[in-house]
Amino acid sequence: MALEKLRKEETLAMRKRLIGQSCRLFYSDDPVKIVRARGQYLFDENGQRYLDCISNVHHVGHCHPSITKAAAAQMDLLNTNARFLHDNIVLYADRLAATLPEKLCVFYFVNSGSEANDLALRLAQQYTQHQDVIVLDHAYHGHLMSLIDISPYKFRKLAGQKEWVHVAPLPDTYRGIYRENHPNPGQVYADAVKDLIEEVHKKGRKISAFFAESLPSVGGQVILPQGYSAKVAEYVRAAGGVFVADEVQTGFGRVGSHFWAFQLQGEDFCPDIVTLGKPMGNGHPLACVATTAEIAGAFTANGVEYFNTFGGNPVSCAIGLAVLDVIEEEDLRGNAKRVGAYLKDLFSKLKTRHQIIGDVRGVGLFVGLELVTDREQRTPATEAAALVVKRLKEEDRICVSTDGPWESVLKFKPPMCFSMEDAELVVKCIDRILTVKDDCYMICLESYDQKVLFPLSEAVICMMKPSQLEVIIFGVMPAVAHRYHLGDD
Repeated sequence: MALEKLRKEETLAMRKRLIGQSCRLFYSDDPVKIVRARGQYLFDENGQRYLDCISNVHHVGHCHPSITKAAAAQMDLLNTNARFLHDNIVLYADRLAATLPEKLCVFYFVNSGSEANDLALRLAQQYTQHQDVIVLDHAYHGHLMSLIDISPYKFRKLAGQKEWVHVAPLPDTYRGIYRENHPNPGQVYADAVKDLIEEVHKKGRKISAFFAESLPSVGGQVILPQGYSAKVAEYVRAAGGVFVADEVQTGFGRVGSHFWAFQLQGEDFCPDIVTLGKPMGNGHPLACVATTAEIAGAFTANGVEYFNTFGGNPVSCAIGLAVLDVIEEEDLRGNAKRVGAYLKDLFSKLKTRHQIIGDVRGVGLFVGLELVTDREQRTPATEAAALVVKRLKEEDRICVSTDGPWESVLKFKPPMCFSMEDAELVVKCIDRILTVKDDCYMICLESYDQKVLFPLSEAVICMMKPSQLEVIIFGVMPAVAHRYHLGDD
């Protein structure tokens, strides 16, 4: 079967005509057309190979033969909805339960992280009989209306914040209100949630849930300070609410040391509801909510049946079981721990060579490299980050994307089969991009409509107008220059 049915230009033209333009492509100026994939590699229509540092969905690797075999075998035998009694759904739930704390013992299967988070919100509100929700600043929990309402990343661009939604500070120790030099950032960030709860109560309102990613991703690949989640859970439960851990991006061993990212907060911490998604089906639409028998009982007691047409079907559960098998058989948690630590170490060494690297953070194969124009001020280097992404794709065929409130964080959440050699390649290429190697760089002086060559490592004074001097300072990286207006002197 031909891998490419249309020429790239035809595919792009049809997509622009037929697909909503809010559904954006990676590298929209020059999209990559991918026709096949294997492991951590993508292949375009010309057979060019790209290293994939983006696809956390394809958790055990693109098109893993064990996953495709399990899917095809079950599809050939039976696929129906979960109202018919079948082994796969209970076997899968039992396997998931073995990875979670004992009290998280009831499962609801759905098709996407958004569906899982929407259901978690319903469970919390039904159980507590309260409406209000506390979320972290810059959070994103899904694209349904209910989730846009609790996602500051989205609602600030749309209708704004609802009165039942309350935003707590993101516990970011790099650029948050309490930073790495604070003796106990977990406590003070948790106390900010406690203060917020008191404000909510003064308004005569009640909290149903604190809703947070175990490792905030859209917020910039943030690692929560130790002790934070346990303290927040204590405050939220005292107020009659529950703690919801969104593991849609971070679960299934990505952090390496643990199966679930919330476990990084210590053995004594356990959420009341956990949502699972993206990596669960290795690209197949599969997601889940895990909760306690008490919360599930309250949901059942409302008298309204919960039915999801495709959630927990035999094929989805067969795929989910196969994913768990591969994680275990190929020691992907161990690989994430080893390769992730190596990648962080390489980035930390790179930081000593390049002032534009402000912070290196992460755990396992969840890593962020934050770029700044000024280390002291921690000014986000948004344009520089975009340029690195562009050049990695064009010059090295490495797919990376950015995240964070200012899109200044290069994020790395690759398939879990990502290797030491892959890590070395990525760091080597970023080092090259950030290193000024050429003797000169061409600048266009638009005022004179001419092009002039200047040495890269020097500050060059250019007469732009009779009354104004502009200094262009190089040395940060190619194609990035800071312009400072000096006035008439």
